[in-house]
Amino acid sequence: MFTKFGRVKRSHILSQQGRSFLQAPWAGGIVLIICVVVAMLLANLPATSEMYHHLLHMELGLYVDGDLFPRGMNLEKIVNDGLMVVFFFTVGLEIRREISDGELSTPKKAILPVIAAMGGMVVPALIYAFFNAGTEVANGWGIPMATDIAFAIGIMSLLGSRVPISLKVFLTALAVADDLGAILVIALFYGETPDMMLLGIALLIMVGIYFMRRLGEFRMVAYLIPACVVWILFYYSGVHATISGVAMAMLIPTEPRYSRSYFLHKADIIEKGFKDADAIENENEAEESRHYYLRRMTQISNGAQGMSHRVEHMLMPYVNFVIMPIFALANAGVYITSAEYFNIFEHSAELGSIGMGIFFGLVIGKPLGISLFSLLAVKLGIADKPAGASWLMFLAVACLGGIGFTMSIFVDNLAFDKATHQTFIDMGKIAILIASTVAAVMGTILISLEAKHEKIE
Repeated sequence: MFTKFGRVKRSHILSQQGRSFLQAPWAGGIVLIICVVVAMLLANLPATSEMYHHLLHMELGLYVDGDLFPRGMNLEKIVNDGLMVVFFFTVGLEIRREISDGELSTPKKAILPVIAAMGGMVVPALIYAFFNAGTEVANGWGIPMATDIAFAIGIMSLLGSRVPISLKVFLTALAVADDLGAILVIALFYGETPDMMLLGIALLIMVGIYFMRRLGEFRMVAYLIPACVVWILFYYSGVHATISGVAMAMLIPTEPRYSRSYFLHKADIIEKGFKDADAIENENEAEESRHYYLRRMTQISNGAQGMSHRVEHMLMPYVNFVIMPIFALANAGVYITSAEYFNIFEHSAELGSIGMGIFFGLVIGKPLGISLFSLLAVKLGIADKPAGASWLMFLAVACLGGIGFTMSIFVDNLAFDKATHQTFIDMGKIAILIASTVAAVMGTILISLEAKHEKIE
């Protein structure tokens, strides 16, 4: 009996530890790092390399009247054009939340993160262009423009009180504004020439969804089915399918179905009914009554929250621990043919300094652009500096903006033609991984040193 109890107790402890890990803000980053290492091993070990690349490029789909549907679909595209739609959808929900009632909800709150995000995009792009203008890889200027919000926030959480609260809020808002900028860049510069008829149909459906929301539709299925249709139309129109995820996120209702007063009124009735179940003599009937009122409380609680909040909360664990790890496994596995791949500073006609453009864009351009644009905004009186933060600490935190990873790898896949320029794509991924690692280490060290210096003073 004691042994059995001991097993249950240990199992319960492990379950609690597992939940604590999944809820930690740095957990997603740890899982991503593990997946990057696994992907690199799978892509380069003799026993798994051929199978790994064959699996990624194996054509998948359904034959409809003799034609494969959807066209040109393989496992890699399912991840990048399918699963990543869910990632972009959650990014869109996060942007919508911050604009509605978060750190981007008023001009005064939004001005500094938005200006900083602009600097953190413009300067890296210019640095990349400096190294690569006029070469075959000039189109990759968008690669070093993005910040990986999961890694940046994860590192800040590990640093704890060494980072002022105001800077944590600032970097979070910056990353959200940065994501919005990256999405616009992808939509405007990294899509094919669009099929205007299909795009027009998609936009008409979205207009219909907008009016449906204005009429008070709160059923999730009413948005899910049109979202799938819009994704298909975007995929075939030439506009990157992931943009449909962001567009649909902006149409999800943020207003709750039930008002606060209605919720409180119903909650009182449900609480009374739950207590009255104790007076029922038949225990089975009493238990059934309690379950009924518990279900009603769940329904009324869900209705008191905006759909966008509920969907974001529901999807986030799957995005962090399923979709993003799968993305890393499918995209970080670069086949290293020789040691030259790791020499990202090699200036050759073939690689066109792509490694240097990405590395210096992320490691130097990101913190420099964020800090200079922010300093200029504060000096001109346009924005206020985050409270309790020195400019040195600001620069140290801005270094974390150089962690590009997810969005940078995504743009790297779009910037070059896989059929003719796979070498450029692979070099870009190696440069992103090295630069993101350096930016993370550099930011962590500078934040720790500045925090120690401020404490001594």
